Amino acid sequence: MSAVLDLLLAADVRPFTIAAAIVVVLAIIELLSTMVGFSLSHIVGKDIEIEADGHSAISGLFLWINAGRVPLLILLLLTLGLFSIAGFSIQAIAHSVGISIPASIAAVAAIFGTIPAVRVTSRAIARLIPRDETYAVDDADFVGRIAEVSVGPLDQGLPGRVRLKDVFGNWHSVPARAGPDSKALAVGSSVLLVDRDARSFIAIATAPTDLIAQR
Repeated sequence: MSAVLDLLLAADVRPFTIAAAIVVVLAIIELLSTMVGFSLSHIVGKDIEIEADGHSAISGLFLWINAGRVPLLILLLLTLGLFSIAGFSIQAIAHSVGISIPASIAAVAAIFGTIPAVRVTSRAIARLIPRDETYAVDDADFVGRIAEVSVGPLDQGLPGRVRLKDVFGNWHSVPARAGPDSKALAVGSSVLLVDRDARSFIAIATAPTDLIAQR
């Protein structure tokens, strides 16, 4: 274990270890926040809107790596993860032939390898989840719509999560809990979102049949 730590903390791989550590920390935070009804991806994961005016190199780079087609959090995790993998790979190859590349030079090389890799992988991810979540509609529009409990059961305690479609047919996953007079709502059950507060939406048991038709 000590040898592994010494390897990860070596000066020539330290930038890549830090990038990998950030990925792990963000993934843990996202997991824990989702469990308590808040999602980090809903705070920093919204789609990026880039003006393709042709006058900004940064805007052009963001567009080139598909920013706006995948949530920002996924793009960040993808970039850091690929940067870390590229850096460790470069140093592993260097060590295998008996040389050591300074961390700064390896980092620059890793960046040049990461950017096209992010473009390819983010494009693949965008095809897999092209419209799974969109932020073109306001959350307030979900009140009065039918949803399905995906993380629960829902009660009056910590929020769970429900999945629903917006008017454009795009899927959303939002925090929700049962109304004050409602029984626990099991995973997989249909619910009606009747209100929302600062923490989550308020859900009650399946709505009348005429409302279910909107699904």
